[in-house]
Order: sequence, then structure tokens, then C-alpha cells
Amino acid sequence: MTAYPQARLRIYFDAQTMLGPGKADLLQGIQETGSIAAAGRRMGMSYKRAWTLVDTLNHYFRQPLVISAAGGKAGGGASLTPLGIEVLARYRHMQEATERAVAEDVARLSELIAVQA
Repeated sequence: MTAYPQARLRIYFDAQTMLGPGKADLLQGIQETGSIAAAGRRMGMSYKRAWTLVDTLNHYFRQPLVISAAGGKAGGGASLTPLGIEVLARYRHMQEATERAVAEDVARLSELIAVQA
């Protein structure tokens, strides 16, 4: 269960492309499951949506963050590249630093809101 209020970190690369908690969670899901489809299902999104997000990130960086192999008898699947692992780790580091930096102010805002969620 998510506690509110909360801060969410988004890194904008340009006006249309950003890395935020959703894409980071998708990358982490791919790392953990070895599958774009399975990672998307864990997040309640379609394969098409998950693939579109991965494709956007893959085309934004100099090298892809995710590589995939077609399914069939041999299986298939997806994995993070070394760059994908680094991007995810750096985002998670920034996310944790942001949460620590704003924790006191978020706690105070929580005390000041009229309606508790």
C-alpha cells in the first residue's frame, strides 16, 4: 500500500521522454522475470504497452537497455544489458536520495493536510 503524500522522481531527457518510477519498475521486472510480457503483467499492463516503453528507452540511449529473443521452442525472453543495469541502478540511487532529502518536509505536509488517506 502506498503512503501519501509522496514524492516521485522523474528524469526528463526531453519534452516527451523520461525515466520515472513506472519505467524503472518495468526494467526491474524484466531483470527479475527475464520477460517483457511477465514484467508488464506484474504491473497490470499489456505486452504492447510494456514493449512500447522498452522501445522508447532503447532508442533514447546510445545502446539498448533491454535485449530480447523471440519465443518458440527455444523459449525466448528478455534481459537488461549492462547499460540497462547501470541506468536502473543509478535511477534507484537517485530515487532513494530524493526520498531521504524530502522525508522531513513530506512528513510535515502529511501533518498539515485536512484529510488523511
